[in-house]
Amino acid sequence: MIAGEYAVLHPSQHLAVLAVDRFVYATIRKSTENGLTLSDFQLENMKFTIENKKVSIHTDNPRVSFVQKAMTLASTYLLEKGITISPFQLMIRSELDDKSGIKYGLGSSAAVVTSVITAMLKLFLPDEPSKDIIFKLAALSHVITQKNGSGADVAASTYGGILNYSSFQAEWLLEEYNKTPSVSSLVEKDWTYFSVEPLEIPDHIYFCVGWTGKAASTAELVDKVLQLKEERPNLFEEFLLNSKVAVGTFFAGLRKSDASLLFKGVKENRKALAKLGRDANVPIETPMLAKLCDLAEELGGAGKPSGAGGGDCGIAFMPSKEKAEQLLKVWEQNGIKPLTIRPNYSGASLEYK
Repeated sequence: MIAGEYAVLHPSQHLAVLAVDRFVYATIRKSTENGLTLSDFQLENMKFTIENKKVSIHTDNPRVSFVQKAMTLASTYLLEKGITISPFQLMIRSELDDKSGIKYGLGSSAAVVTSVITAMLKLFLPDEPSKDIIFKLAALSHVITQKNGSGADVAASTYGGILNYSSFQAEWLLEEYNKTPSVSSLVEKDWTYFSVEPLEIPDHIYFCVGWTGKAASTAELVDKVLQLKEERPNLFEEFLLNSKVAVGTFFAGLRKSDASLLFKGVKENRKALAKLGRDANVPIETPMLAKLCDLAEELGGAGKPSGAGGGDCGIAFMPSKEKAEQLLKVWEQNGIKPLTIRPNYSGASLEYK
């Protein structure tokens, strides 16, 4: 998440979200029997069945919930299109987190769901599925499973690159799902509020990511911010306005390849989020995230927390490769782990073997 966090949960607010070069891989092939392997959880060759458009995975392990719902949505869509689903083997592995098991907050559930949907559609559909169909099935699956969310991480996983994104709004989507007679008709209609516009980061601006060493609970932070919206709506409206201006400035910087405008937008969004945290009495910008941002600004760039804040990652944009390399060194000297992450523009894509 680059700019516009929290605000994106509200209608017509825009967010900058970026896909990065850490991947989830779904390997799929037709077989004589159904089998599912989740390598990262050491869950091997679990049997599953598809009955009445529902996928049942033969395990009581709760970590399969996102995968089960994604497989069910993909199966429902395919069957509604009159496509027979023959038995298949599906294996999923992730490289989003550290090999030691440290989680960096890179939106793994969204990437997993997107990879499952993409794999099943590409195996069984006679024609190439559009990115819009992949996104809508994956977003619907994700929202049904966790009951909330903006879908921005699903959009990044699907379309790739840096996106100007506005959310469909989870409440609206759940309501539509409950009243629409078929999944295929829901994903093929226009979604109110949803929009996505691919953009590019100018070549002369360098993107950096640092991990603060502390995991964050997005759900808890969001709940407390929404409490502010209920109890002091004037402060929340002020935040929405500040965020809108900041994000607009950031996008103007992207479109014009203007580093000063882009940096200004990042700094304005950082201030808006910090004030929101103070108003809601939640630590959106922790001391380590503040240090991460300050160090970027001291070297002529701009930094801010990424996502809900409270820990996890911060990001920075720097005016040159030399300044970016300098920043990574001073981050490390201050206990912030630089992550070797770069923008990725491919989105959900297929590698034949």
